[in-house]
Amino acid sequence: MHYISQFVKDKSSKKSNCVLSETNEFKITQIVDNAQMVQLTLIENVTTEPVSQKQLIIENVSKKLDSETKEQVMPLLEAILQAQPTINIKTYQQTQITITMPKSRYNNMGRPQVGNIIEVDLKKI
Repeated sequence: MHYISQFVKDKSSKKSNCVLSETNEFKITQIVDNAQMVQLTLIENVTTEPVSQKQLIIENVSKKLDSETKEQVMPLLEAILQAQPTINIKTYQQTQITITMPKSRYNNMGRPQVGNIIEVDLKKI
């Protein structure tokens, strides 16, 4: 994910405006081709590490305690959590986009296939 800050001249007011644009890489997960139109289903190309519920509890308790209390409480908390099952939590919700375009535009893009990465520029205009 890239953040690009651009300064653009507004022709009507002759002032510089800052436009924040977000460029993301998306992986093609599905292609539907009906000979005239092509529909691409894209998902944000990010890799996340699973975070365990135990890890989140330990980090949050650790933040709230002073160092002396932490020395006393953390071994007990870790022993209690050791007996609990590890539950992995998804911590990032990926953006998904579906785009429908004419077959000619898809061909001009180089006919990307499922698994290919494409770049999508999102910005408010």
